[in-house]
Amino acid sequence: MREGYEGTGPGAISPDGCAVELYARLPVGDEPDIIAAAVPAGAHILELGSGVGRVTHSLLERGFTVTAVDESADMLARVRGARTIRSSIEDLDLGEKFDVVMLASFLVHAGDEEVRRGLLRTCVRHVAEGGCVLIQREGADYHTNVPRERVDPSGFTVRIASVEPAGEGVNSVHAEYVFPDAVWTQTFLSRPLTQEQFESALAEAGLEVDAALTPDGMWVRAVPAA
Repeated sequence: MREGYEGTGPGAISPDGCAVELYARLPVGDEPDIIAAAVPAGAHILELGSGVGRVTHSLLERGFTVTAVDESADMLARVRGARTIRSSIEDLDLGEKFDVVMLASFLVHAGDEEVRRGLLRTCVRHVAEGGCVLIQREGADYHTNVPRERVDPSGFTVRIASVEPAGEGVNSVHAEYVFPDAVWTQTFLSRPLTQEQFESALAEAGLEVDAALTPDGMWVRAVPAA
């Protein structure tokens, strides 16, 4: 388990506190539609932090080719139809280039700044000339609108129960997922980023914002800086 990360509940838990059985249950949201609208049809996508393939499978159905990367073998065992690679993202070096590199799940907000730098370097290392990097950011009130909860139409509740300081500029976030038959929790470290800090982190890695893909700015398309 990574330091500062923890998970509880039935089944295997990944090094960042994610429960495999939980993520196998979570429905896919609008992520595949956002991605499909932002990249060329049939693109080869490098999905960093694919988990059980919740988004992967929807992208495959839309005609994309996906290489799915995750550090959890238990997560990757649930992925179907995509090439899978077990690796930590920051250490990945496939010697290949991809039309699209995807860094979702708020991974750019890694609590450890060196890990974040490694994540973005991996994105740059693998994006093809003329390609792009898709990044999912936290919402503006992610760390301040607490506690909060959302009841999913399928019948479970997602709750951000607490956000507590855990060092300079980093918070410990505790989330709960309550189903009728099971409860999972995850505790993880997250570093809030202002727009200026986000763009500075991209620039340090050699990237720049090309477009906001959603009105709330939570999905961004970045490209290698000229």
